[in-house]
Formats: sequence, C-alpha cells, structure tokens
Amino acid sequence: MTLFLCGFMGCGKSTVGNILARKRGCGFCDTDELVVKNQGMSIPEIFAQKGEPYFRKVEAETVKSICGKSVVVACGGGAMLNSDTAKTVKEKGGMIIYLDLPFEDCYNRIKGDTNRPIVMNNTKEQLEEIYNNRRDIYIENSTLRIEAVGNPTEIAKNITDILKTTERR
Repeated sequence: MTLFLCGFMGCGKSTVGNILARKRGCGFCDTDELVVKNQGMSIPEIFAQKGEPYFRKVEAETVKSICGKSVVVACGGGAMLNSDTAKTVKEKGGMIIYLDLPFEDCYNRIKGDTNRPIVMNNTKEQLEEIYNNRRDIYIENSTLRIEAVGNPTEIAKNITDILKTTERR
C-alpha cells in the first residue's frame, strides 16, 4: 500500500515518514525532492521561473506516478489540496494520512526557511491564514487524521498501530 503523508509545511511529514517507512520495511520518498530532481531546479527556482501553478501541476503528476507502490510518501504541503489528486490516490488503493500539528509548532519549524517560497513571501499572519484555509481541505481529502504533536517515533508507532488494525479488516 502507498501511504501519503500530508499536512502543512513543518508538520513532520519527512521525519515521521522516514521512521514509518523503516517500521513498515518499505521505501520512502519526498515529492518535493522528486520534483526538484525531475525538473533540475530548486523549488524557489521553479516558482520564480515557471510559477506556482506549474509547480502544482508537476507535483500532482508526481504524486499520481507513485500510486500503487509499496512506499511511504511525504507530500509537499499543497499536494493533497487538489481533490483530483486525492481522489486518484484513494482510487488506486493509497491512503492519505493527515499529520495535524498546530500552526505555532509548524511556524517555529519553517520560519526563515529560504527553500520555501510561500514562507519567504508571506508574513506570519498570512501563513496562519493559509494554514487555516488548508486545514479543512486536508481533513476532507485524507483517509486518516493523526495528532502530530510529540515525538516523531511515537507518531510513527501510532500510525503503524492504526494501520495494523485497519489492514486486518
């Protein structure tokens, strides 16, 4: 099964995803890293040269290309905002896990990160508004919502325990 971790920037998708992949004995990938590799330029360069809509299109194509593989995927913060992408993931047997972490925790992790154009181009207040606008969409498009407060190893264990229960059904 393909597990897609979604949530706001800084919620722990990559950290938890790496741990979860090890626990499940499968691969791990990060859609942002795949996009950067495939496009041959950084995310800020993609945003500056081709725009955010282009980035979102490539991001959606990347997510769809991973479906059906036995891997844990850390999605970029905007990947699962696209309901068509989320629908495709679910139709292909993937599971979308929303890592729900309060804005202040996310912000403390991402503030000043020059590799995140959205962070660099918005104030804290604007980022909080983006967070609030995205949260309901993450919940709507996800299969499972996890409180992502605490130790990443414990969060990954919690996900593993829930998956064992659902996979037995």
